[in-house]
Amino acid sequence: MKGEWLPQEEWIRREREKARQLRKTRWWRRKCAAGVCYYCGRKVPPHELTMDHRIPLSQGGRSEKSNLVPACKECNSRKKYLLPWEWEEYLARLRGK
Repeated sequence: MKGEWLPQEEWIRREREKARQLRKTRWWRRKCAAGVCYYCGRKVPPHELTMDHRIPLSQGGRSEKSNLVPACKECNSRKKYLLPWEWEEYLARLRGK
């Protein structure tokens, strides 16, 4: 229900459930079909891509199509709770820019 206040743990639980449901959709299969990580651009088998929240749930992100991207396990694990601009800064430091 919109406008409903929930404790953070309950809100995150609900958002994770939404993500699990979206993972079962044709939309998500199409997003993964190319087998390309959103962050590093590396080509991996589509079944190895994970669902990542660009803006993490812990930072107020939601499980909506505009916030979900396919990511390789390495990028998803390294990104953790970083916001998009924090992740870009991290990648730039790795590249020596």
